[in-house]
Amino acid sequence: MPASTIPQTENCEWRFFGTISYHADPERAWDIALAFIAGTTGCSPGATRAFLDSRHGRHFADEVSNHLAAGQGLASAINAATATWMGWWISARTAHETGIPRGLSYLTGYVVHAEIEADTAE
Repeated sequence: MPASTIPQTENCEWRFFGTISYHADPERAWDIALAFIAGTTGCSPGATRAFLDSRHGRHFADEVSNHLAAGQGLASAINAATATWMGWWISARTAHETGIPRGLSYLTGYVVHAEIEADTAE
C-alpha cells in the first residue's frame, strides 16, 4: 500500500498508536498494522483506521505487544496478532450486543463495526 493511501491516526495519544508507542516505533507499527489488517480482512484503509483508532485498536496493540515481548520482530508480531484476531469468531452474545453478525471473524467484525460507528459519528 503506497504511503499516500495510508490514512493517518486521528488519535496519537491513545488507542493503537498511543499504546504501541510504548513498545515500538508507532508510525512504522501503524503503517504495517494498517496494511496487514486491510489486506487480511478485505476492509478499506479508512475502515481499518477507524478500527485502530477505536478502543479495540488498543486491545489489538496489546496483542501485538505480547508477541513483541515474546521476541518477535514488529512485522511478525503484527502478523501474529492479526492471525489471532482472525481466528476468533463473533459469538451470539457479542452479535446481540453489537449487531456484528455471529460467526464473522473477530477482526473483520470489529473493523466493520468501527467503520460504521465512525460514519454515524460524523
